Amino acid sequence: MSENITLTIDGRKITVPAGTLIVDAAKMVGIDIPVFCYHPKMEPVGMCRMCLVEVGYPVRDRESGEFVLEEDGSPKIQFAQNLATGCTEEVAEGMVVNTATDPVDRARKDVLEFILTSHPLDCPVCDKGGECPLQNLTMDSGPAESRFLYDEKIKFDKHVPLGDLIFLDRERCIQCARCTRFQSEIVGDPVIGFYNRGRRLEIVTFSEPGFDSYFSGNTTDICPVGALTTADFRFGARPWELNSAASICPHCPVGCNLTLNTRREAKTGGKDVIKRVMPRQNEWVNEIWICDKGRFGYHFTESEERITRPLMRKDGKLKPVSWNTALKRIAQEFEQARDDFVSLGSGRLSNEDLFNLRKLSDHLGGEALLYSEMAGGDLVAQVGVGKGTNFTNLGAGSTILVVASDLEEEAPIWWLRVKQAAERGATLIVTNPRATKLDRYAHHLIRYPYGAESGTVLTILNELSSKRMKLPEYAQGLRRLDELKAAARAIKETENLIVLFGGEGVGYQASQELASACTQLLIATGHVGKANNGLIGVWSQANTQGAWDMGMRPTADIANKLSRSKGLYLVGVDPIDDDPAHADALKAAGFVVVQDLFLTKSAQSADVVLPASSFAEREGTYTSGERRVQRFYPVVKPVGESQADFMITAKIAESLELKLEGTSAALVMSQIAVDVDGYADISYGELAKTEVQIPIVGRSDLYYGGTGYANHQGVGVQVAPTSQRGQTPSLEWRDPPVKLPKPKRGLLWAVPISRLYDNGRLIQRSTLLSSRLTEDWVWMNPADALKIGLSGSGEVEVQVNSFTATVLASVDADVPEGIVLVARSSGIPITEPTGIGVRSLETVKA
Repeated sequence: MSENITLTIDGRKITVPAGTLIVDAAKMVGIDIPVFCYHPKMEPVGMCRMCLVEVGYPVRDRESGEFVLEEDGSPKIQFAQNLATGCTEEVAEGMVVNTATDPVDRARKDVLEFILTSHPLDCPVCDKGGECPLQNLTMDSGPAESRFLYDEKIKFDKHVPLGDLIFLDRERCIQCARCTRFQSEIVGDPVIGFYNRGRRLEIVTFSEPGFDSYFSGNTTDICPVGALTTADFRFGARPWELNSAASICPHCPVGCNLTLNTRREAKTGGKDVIKRVMPRQNEWVNEIWICDKGRFGYHFTESEERITRPLMRKDGKLKPVSWNTALKRIAQEFEQARDDFVSLGSGRLSNEDLFNLRKLSDHLGGEALLYSEMAGGDLVAQVGVGKGTNFTNLGAGSTILVVASDLEEEAPIWWLRVKQAAERGATLIVTNPRATKLDRYAHHLIRYPYGAESGTVLTILNELSSKRMKLPEYAQGLRRLDELKAAARAIKETENLIVLFGGEGVGYQASQELASACTQLLIATGHVGKANNGLIGVWSQANTQGAWDMGMRPTADIANKLSRSKGLYLVGVDPIDDDPAHADALKAAGFVVVQDLFLTKSAQSADVVLPASSFAEREGTYTSGERRVQRFYPVVKPVGESQADFMITAKIAESLELKLEGTSAALVMSQIAVDVDGYADISYGELAKTEVQIPIVGRSDLYYGGTGYANHQGVGVQVAPTSQRGQTPSLEWRDPPVKLPKPKRGLLWAVPISRLYDNGRLIQRSTLLSSRLTEDWVWMNPADALKIGLSGSGEVEVQVNSFTATVLASVDADVPEGIVLVARSSGIPITEPTGIGVRSLETVKA
């Protein structure tokens, strides 16, 4: 327990933890000390001097050490001769701070006057106007006139691109270094920095491509002036014109809290348009940061390719029809299908959508399948991280094990938070067949061959157990690794243990084995059923864990299930795009309904296509990988005749004499609370509740935390795993593979991996990120590339079974020899490791 300190600020006595800075202590009681360079998430540097305050200390008797008292009995205070920087000075017992005296006011005026000597004063056209700390502080505390000449201001070119997403206006920069320190200290990507000296000092990018970071947009939030702006909001609107709605990022399992800003525009006929996406504070989830995919990926909602009306196949072509016509036909066909009915949903859907979808499937006697390459969600429900878990609380005494995951590519904010936990002293163990960026912060690195994921975890467990398990022969090599033994010791001695397992190179069966092995490790070491301990699945979609909770289950034989169905209901999935072989399965299915945002490849082969609303056009909930249920709100009106997925499913059910809630997502959640284990205490009212969060951001003083939004719409509710609710986990033992898989002679071993900027169906339509989409879909070891005549990046022909395609390949020494990494959503049909033929086109032409 840290010591508490009592001090007085502007006559108000307060008590704060020892080590608190004066600016933070003042903030806690509603006193705003202005800052430019200081940010509560970064180390103080005391550069801008805007936070100058008077600081006095109680006088102590040199002999006795006791406080010297005034005649009235109060401690005698000795003020320092000079003003102190409140952002670098820690509180002390009995300290007295004055933030609004004449010397302080004069100092602030001087600092502002000096800053404005180099500032263009272009507030009427500046993108930051209306939410600019410099503008606000100048109006509040600045000098009435300047002693410096306007003509002496230095001039620079405007709107210099630091990259394709972030622009710099060099004249506005006040050299506070918030952006460069964020990239260096918090993100670990020092891709921007200062160049030149004096008044010619400017921000430049050191990377190629420019500003090469997944977190670049956060610098525009914390920039205290209009020096940094985003490509989609620059000259887009004024802050006072914007309306705001709370949302949740739909792209990955972290569940980052967002605020979507909208404005009515004449060019859209008076409709609301999303102008920008901003972070919303949730210190349990994303703190005040978001990745660039979450910030800029929303443009798919505005795509002109959106389906706006129901479509039904007539004379071999899909033609617009009314909702009544489409629903009547669907009900007839699904009624006939009954036991042979199959629904297929994805983690892109909300809990309410998935619940109704499963209920419809149960009513018909069919199957409700989850479209996912990963298993283990049932185990996460049992031994997932305990309620109260927060990565911010992990440091010395905690251990984090990351298995089969390139965390920065799959869940960037988790990568950020795991990195910071390691920097605070948490022991980080990274086990992966190839190098990833998380390796930089790992205390123990374990390399295993692809296919040995579960065997590696069980080998660690074997080192901890007095009763040794019989492991495959390849595990003997792992047991000899010093790093593995050291990792086992760290897990044995740790107070807290969190295990994150991903889909790096694993298919459905292998992920089941991996999740089982991770669960066994957690149970055997007693790290289940409590906060800051447990299992997390690094899913590929935002609500995959919610899908498991709602009763959806994946299958290893998806093509067979689809082809045998007489009634097939595809919701938010496009199996044909992922594997062209699924086209035959859909042709064999009796009657196919596709419900989606776009006319996907699967939709093009359907009998009926129904237009669904995007996450920005309806309300609902997602359950994050940490099993935190969070609510998102409608931001704009639905496109055309599109409707929320749960509403559409309810209308189909009504025609089949099944009553499902189809008017209110909140009412669906009330049914979920009754039907789904662990969700009993969850309601839309509970999800809307907030808590006091430190640091305090989002108030009118935008200079302190930046323009990120405070959370007034709910921080969500974390669902406790069954192990925390007194139930003993039920675990089916799964042996690791006896032998490591090998490709046939003449083939390489293709392994699917995830990339943040992939070729997914949503990001394809997010035009701003189109330049970030991966161009090279295959990565090879230099030795393997040399064997096929490829010395560097170049086109290759790949063949998987009967599938052949020409793609761009890159040579990467971090790829193990004999392995070809293939990006998911690349169009190459690989969902699990398999043999692949690769030929260089240069060799073929020769």
